[in-house]
Amino acid sequence: MFKKVLIANRGEIAVRTIRTLKAMGVASVAVHSHEDRHSLHVSSADEAVALVGKGASETYLDKVQILAAAKQTGAEAIIPGYGFLSENADFAETCEAEGIVFIGPTPTQMREFGLKHRARELAEAAGVPLAPGSGLLESLDEALQTAERLGYPVMLKSTAGGGGIGLTRCNSDQRTAGRF
Repeated sequence: MFKKVLIANRGEIAVRTIRTLKAMGVASVAVHSHEDRHSLHVSSADEAVALVGKGASETYLDKVQILAAAKQTGAEAIIPGYGFLSENADFAETCEAEGIVFIGPTPTQMREFGLKHRARELAEAAGVPLAPGSGLLESLDEALQTAERLGYPVMLKSTAGGGGIGLTRCNSDQRTAGRF
């Protein structure tokens, strides 16, 4: 069991993680941007470390600052929650190299499941029941044929789009304002 864990996130996910850590008897470290300094996750944590910069890319996505905060506070592990660094395989590898546990999927799992078509292939190979769909589509014609086979409406998803990025509802094979 860890004695201290750094939460590399903010808001509700950080608050819930802090609450769980407290229930487990594990100390928590919050990180925060200047704008978030009065947030509930900051006041709820056992310790808080200010991150330098503006916006998420200069603070919550700054791997160097997050790792420095973990080392400075003696955190043995980092939990990213979701979003931000949660799907960053390079960050997970850096944590391991620095002797800090990354609480989440392994870098290999992130890379394998990060591409939606590959995740579907792995799930099919493991016998996991899936919603009707397809693998990677190579052309518009292939997409139209697959949609016809599945029946409209269909959801068209970018293989590398996470968090809903690249997700489009297609109601028919007719283009409307640049969309189906």
